[in-house]
Formats: sequence, C-alpha cells, structure tokens
Amino acid sequence: MPLQYPSNHEPLLNHIVDELCKPESYGSMIHKANRNMPMPSLSDLDTFMQILKSVLFPGYFGRVEIHANTMQYYIGSLLDQAAKILTEQIQRGYCFACSLSETECLSCEKQAWETTCSFMSLIPQIRHLLATDVQAAYEGDPAAKHPGETIFCYPSIRALTHQRVAHELYRMNVPLIPRIITEMAHSDTGIDIHPGAQIGERFFIDHGTGVVIGETAVLGKNVRLYQGVTLGAKSFPVDAQGNLIKGIPRHPIVEDDVIVYSGATILGRITIGKGAVIGGNVWVTKDVVPGARILQGRYQQEQFEQGAGI
Repeated sequence: MPLQYPSNHEPLLNHIVDELCKPESYGSMIHKANRNMPMPSLSDLDTFMQILKSVLFPGYFGRVEIHANTMQYYIGSLLDQAAKILTEQIQRGYCFACSLSETECLSCEKQAWETTCSFMSLIPQIRHLLATDVQAAYEGDPAAKHPGETIFCYPSIRALTHQRVAHELYRMNVPLIPRIITEMAHSDTGIDIHPGAQIGERFFIDHGTGVVIGETAVLGKNVRLYQGVTLGAKSFPVDAQGNLIKGIPRHPIVEDDVIVYSGATILGRITIGKGAVIGGNVWVTKDVVPGARILQGRYQQEQFEQGAGI
C-alpha cells in the first residue's frame, strides 16, 4: 500500500527537502562528478565479470556448447566485449579519484585503454592460477565428485575468480574498480578478500563463510583455510594528527602448505611458517615456526564430590 501523506503534506515535504539540501547535511555524502563522468556502473561490471567467467571457464558459464573449431571466434568476441566495458569503467574510476580539472586532464581515456590492454594480456595467467585453485578444491574436499563441481558450485572458486581479476587491476593502481569486483563476490559468498592480498597457487577455502583476508596479506602456495578464518591487522598506527597511516604491511604472511582451521584469528604482520597447522578458534599474534601445530588446550572433565577440589 502506498504511503498516504496527510492532506496538508506540502509543507512537510518542503521542510524535508530543505533539510536534505542544506550543505551541512549533504557535505560528505554527495558525489560531484569530475568532467561530468558518472560513477562506475555496478551492472556493467557484473556483466564484465560474467563475460570473463565465460572466457576463463568455457562451457560452465555463457554458452553451454563450446567446440574446439569455433572456440577461437567465441573467445575473441567475448574478449572484445569485455575490453570495451572495462575501458569505460576504468576511465570512470580514474575520474572518480581524480582531483584535476577538465583542462588539466586529457589523457584518462588513453590511459584507461592502455591499462585494459595490459590487463587483458594477463588473462591466460589468471586462468592458470584458477585452474590450480580448482584442482586444490577437488583434491582437498572428499565431497567433491568432479573438478567441474568446484567451478560451478563452490564459493571459494567464485571468490577467487573475482579476487584474482581484481588483484591485477589493483596492481595497476586502478581506483575503485578492484574493490567493487571483490565486494560483488563478498556479497554472494560471505568471503571477504581484499584485492590487494597476494595469493599463491592452489589456494582453497573450504566452506568459506566468514573468511576475511586483509589488503597486505601474503599467502604462499597450497594454503588451505576453513570457514570463519581471519587474516587481519592487530593494530592501526596513526600519525601525529591521529589519522590512520595507510599502505603499510599490517597483515600476516602465510607460507606454503599451511592449514588454518575454522574460526582461527591471525593478526598482525607475523609469519606462519611453511607446513604449520593452526587449529580451530585459535588466536595467533606471534610468529609460528615452520611445521608447528598450534592447537587449543585439551578439554578435560573433572568431577568433585562434597566440595573437594573447589
């Protein structure tokens, strides 16, 4: 049922509009477009990722029937569409973050196209990394009956697809777009991986919900995490004015072959050594040597009679 305003609603509406249009009300909430360039489009970036998934995993997304003798034309057409979308969105990202005037900045479109070309050249490498992630998920989960099941169904692969794409754009200093791409997967899967995180081959997140990996985290090869794991910052240093100092390494380094079980929290710029195992619900803020097993204390049940032991 639509909202029913009272018969004398015009003064009320005028008052609300006046309040919302006061500079002190909208000052920090309004986006003033540079060069009249709109914000990046969430729907266009979603389309870009759907197209890219059709390229990375042909037959699983996009057209179902893919033949070797026509794949070259199919992939080429998809890449052409993806490049056009990405170039426009990168340009919008540049304008969003740019403080130059229209007369000072005339190269954004050219720069956006060059960045897109650089990114497109990395797609084979992104596919290689994802192929190792798929294999790790299949080998690491006894419930997986086929590698294709992990591609089509597993939130880990969905989140990593977005993160590995976003990470390359992040490395190219593209503003805003990488974060949008990873947040799409975060919303879908509950897995929050910052685009800045560096992740090696054969990475697998079992179940996945509630996993958080911070911007400066570095993960080696063959790392496995379970649900609810946090690789976060222990503290946030501030400058003399009390502002957060950004861009410094503040998240863990996780070396090759590490397993971190559900609910574990690992904080700060510490190193989890090669082959270590971090047990469930453990809180870690110091370096862990290679091969170590960090577990909770064993559960013990004791019975007391007539107050003995209390």
